[in-house]
Amino acid sequence: MAGASFFHEDERVREEMAKDEGKTVTVKSSDGEVLEVEEAVAKEYQTIRQMIEDGCADSGIPLPNVANKILAKVIEYCKKHVDAQKTGDDKIQEEELKAWDAEFVMVDQAMLFNLIL
Repeated sequence: MAGASFFHEDERVREEMAKDEGKTVTVKSSDGEVLEVEEAVAKEYQTIRQMIEDGCADSGIPLPNVANKILAKVIEYCKKHVDAQKTGDDKIQEEELKAWDAEFVMVDQAMLFNLIL
C-alpha cells in the first residue's frame, strides 16, 4: 500500500513538473542579485512555492533573508532533485541522490547553518 501511494505521489510530482516546463520565476537575494530560475526548480523551495501558489511571483520574488551565495546553493540542491525526478530508474536514482546529498552538505559550519535556515 505504501508503495502505491509513493508511486502516486511521484506521478503527481512529474505531472506538475511537466506543467511548469519552460516557465521561469525571478528571485532576488538579500544582496540584490537577481536570478532567473525554472519554476519547477523554484517550487522545491517551500517559501518560493507558497509565493507562486499565492500569485505573488509575477514581479519577482524578494528573499530578504537569503544571501546570493546561499540562494545559489539552495537552487543547486533543488535543481539536482528536480532533475533526479525526471529520470527513469528510481532505485539507482535514489542511491545516486543520497551520495550527492551527502557530498552537498560537506561545507563549512556557517554555510551549513545558513542552508538549514
